[in-house]
Amino acid sequence: MSITVIGLGKIGLPLAVYFTQESDVIGLDSNHKVVEQVNLGQEPFPGESNLQNLLETAISSKKLFATQDQKHAISNADVILICVPLITDKNNIPDFDNIDLVVRAIGKYIKKGTLVAFETTLPVGTTRNRFTKIIEQESGFKVGQDFFVVFSPERVLIGRIFEDLSKYPKLVGGVTSSCTIKGVEFYESVLRFSSLSELNSDPGVFALENCEAAEFAKIAETTYRDVNIGLANEFAVYAKKYNIDFQEVIKAANSQPYSYIHTPGISVGGHCIPIYPHFYLSDFSNSTIVNAARVLNKSMPQYAVGQIKQSFLSLKNMSIGILGLTYRPGVKETAFSGALDLLELLSNESSLVYGYDPLLDENEIIGLGFNYKREMSNLDGIILHTEHPEFSDINFHEISTLKFVYDGRNLYPKLKNTKHSFIYLNL
Repeated sequence: MSITVIGLGKIGLPLAVYFTQESDVIGLDSNHKVVEQVNLGQEPFPGESNLQNLLETAISSKKLFATQDQKHAISNADVILICVPLITDKNNIPDFDNIDLVVRAIGKYIKKGTLVAFETTLPVGTTRNRFTKIIEQESGFKVGQDFFVVFSPERVLIGRIFEDLSKYPKLVGGVTSSCTIKGVEFYESVLRFSSLSELNSDPGVFALENCEAAEFAKIAETTYRDVNIGLANEFAVYAKKYNIDFQEVIKAANSQPYSYIHTPGISVGGHCIPIYPHFYLSDFSNSTIVNAARVLNKSMPQYAVGQIKQSFLSLKNMSIGILGLTYRPGVKETAFSGALDLLELLSNESSLVYGYDPLLDENEIIGLGFNYKREMSNLDGIILHTEHPEFSDINFHEISTLKFVYDGRNLYPKLKNTKHSFIYLNL
């Protein structure tokens, strides 16, 4: 069996490396630099646990080969996995241009009997009504007979992909029943599961009714998080009205097993939660709950800046440091990070904004648009955006010029009820 993984990004490359345990793998990517680095056994994007070691082994054993040659990669594959991200445009509408090109190439070069698995999160109906039709039109083949198509979403977190692959059930839904059977057989042959006590059942490959059910399951699990974070953020804003410690409320409410209030925060970032609810909204314009949560979560950086402005006549010419520029701790990824929203908002207030992040170097911080200086001296204000552990023991009293600290992740609860020379604010 030969596997081709299309898209050697932060999901695709770890998957390609993982599958070399059971098969020869071809990695297809349009980026020449990525292809070159992979074939040299060099991790293109550091930060994924154990990827570098496993990549070196896969390359040295000749189990993995990366290429830009679509015809070679597709025509030689028994199984094709698509890990090309589906992005949204400025109006939050899915932009299919890049992934459509990939699917057309699959239709052009696919051989009979090939299984095509979409791991990229997609709007419901896309696998059947868009991509399968393109492949049929380009190839002249019939789905379920000449080739097989399933949707099987990735359910891993960047930074711990290899661990998550063994922990969480693999969802598979086909365009036809024969497609589902082929997909289940493939994933059962290449995935190695371990037991996970927090689940109601052991992990494994789960066959869903069809590809639409699998597409919706992925959107539902991601949107669930966005909605519940939105509820927590709204509760946090409400708690401010009565000067209630909302962290205490969460702890108390969640002591009952039917309550699971999420943690509020200054932003929701990354490739998933800010994007996938829009796949749902683009197809269901009557949504009220999902739309309200997305709007609220997107507005949290603005709410934080508004809280700060209540304590000062103006933020003009104030030197403000943003602690943490990545979207979550321990992951070198700034996609849709709320720190970028804070930069824009504060710049509009004519503040001088500095960025601090232990995962980014000086050039990377400047490249994001922040000012850079190594030390936090002479800052007027500090906003904690990402709770990197390196920020947990900062002595703010050493910054003599400091006028405020905004704790966007409740990392410094001890500062709340004590006296300082600066104002302490939190969500």
